Amino acid sequence: MRPIFLLTPPRFELGSVYVTAGIRCSVDSDDLLHGFMRHVTGDWGDLCEEDRQANEQACEIGTRILSSYTDRNQVRFWIITEADRSATTALLPDEY
Repeated sequence: MRPIFLLTPPRFELGSVYVTAGIRCSVDSDDLLHGFMRHVTGDWGDLCEEDRQANEQACEIGTRILSSYTDRNQVRFWIITEADRSATTALLPDEY
């Protein structure tokens, strides 16, 4: 496996990383990895400004962080990091 290098340092810890069954069946693996890299560096993806600001605040005060991305096949997926930074889960919106 090739190492992954981030050009932007991580903004928070991911904790244990989980991927749902829906993600495994539906989302391109390269796009999923890219989503995790974007998430941890503060690129929140397809969110409104209010949700982006909520994520910025979450990085400061330690609350839940949610990002939204679309893969190359137009499958939308979310990545959520828990408030205590113990876990990060990739899931389809209908799996929430």
